Amino acid sequence: MELVLHILPGTTIFNNIYEVKPAHFAIFNKNGLHITKYWELKSKEHTDNFEETCNKVQKLLNDAIDRQLVSDVPLCCLLSGGLDSSIITAYASRYYQKNGLPPLDTYSIDYVDNDKNFVKSDFQPNSDKHYIDIMKDTFHTNHHEVVIDTPELAKALEDAMIARDFPGMADVDSSLLLFCKYVKKGATVALSGECADEIFGGYPWFFREDALNSNTFPWSIAIAERQQLLNPYISSKVNLKEYIDYRYNESLENVEILATDSPETAEKRKISYLTMNWFMQTLLDRSDRTSMYNGLELRVPFCDYRLVQYVWNIPWEWKAYNGREKGLLRHICKSFLPQEIVERKKSPYPKTHNPTYLKTVKQMLTEIMQNKNAPINDLLNRKYILDILQTDGTAFSRPWFRSINDRSSAYGLPLPSKYVA
Repeated sequence: MELVLHILPGTTIFNNIYEVKPAHFAIFNKNGLHITKYWELKSKEHTDNFEETCNKVQKLLNDAIDRQLVSDVPLCCLLSGGLDSSIITAYASRYYQKNGLPPLDTYSIDYVDNDKNFVKSDFQPNSDKHYIDIMKDTFHTNHHEVVIDTPELAKALEDAMIARDFPGMADVDSSLLLFCKYVKKGATVALSGECADEIFGGYPWFFREDALNSNTFPWSIAIAERQQLLNPYISSKVNLKEYIDYRYNESLENVEILATDSPETAEKRKISYLTMNWFMQTLLDRSDRTSMYNGLELRVPFCDYRLVQYVWNIPWEWKAYNGREKGLLRHICKSFLPQEIVERKKSPYPKTHNPTYLKTVKQMLTEIMQNKNAPINDLLNRKYILDILQTDGTAFSRPWFRSINDRSSAYGLPLPSKYVA
């Protein structure tokens, strides 16, 4: 029952309480509150040829990374062996070597017995270790592997919820929280490859017809199942689909389509806008809160506004060069990354595949739901949740897009007992 909250930028989960939107600033004085927008994406015709485009992207990316490597405290890179983190690691390592600095520190995350329990799927085709080894050996980084066990992962669910101020992405949150905690022991600043998928078109929903034709946010096409999670009385008063449709159409009204856009570029502009303004905002909020909870500053060079603006107007046919997700980015980095890294299929943030985690969170949630007087029953459909628990998640047929083939996501985030009893 993954209750992921995608909050519209500028709003909060509290009635009549708002936040300052991205690219806005607020001034409060004797004349009241004044909010000003200082930047926005602009659609304009892309006039550079393919070679010029590749050179410009590489230059912008290089400069963004170089700028964010400036630090007077220990700095590192998060390395998963995926394309995005490998690009940053390669640039950063080269920067360190050029400036006569010690080897770059890199960090990766894994889980106890994940090598024994990993199951290949379309969404997660391979594990990270082989690719991390290629990168650390190629660029001679001082690599650190953080290995997390099931008990601490489950225990950290509470801290992750406190860090985010509301329920989030279950073990994906708690693992990042723990990862940042361990990284902080050796570094104060970390560079992450996050946001490249949103900007360069890396997610499956950019290519899958069922998502493209869903007429809703393409990563959350299982609305009916979420509606059923609500207490029947609340469900009768709250129409999730109606609200989501409203926000979906409202968002699309802000997308500026050009007369020069090809049909495919126009379509992908819409998906890109939704992804950057909703999905990416959720991930950035998650990263910022879980890292700063541990006193770790997480920097995301792919979010450099100059790079984002330039890539926004590149034709989709070039972004998906050779029919690949992030095809343009792959083509650009062929000259400096190992071929296996360049060709590696996108793999999501690493999750535990250890069956003991599923068993642990199932027990945690069962203890909560067996208490008929727990206040959480005022919010959720107790009978439906117990059915999910008793069937090991099979009663919950459609997980969030990112969690396809992952039954553990069905249990989502079990709220600590002090919050529900």
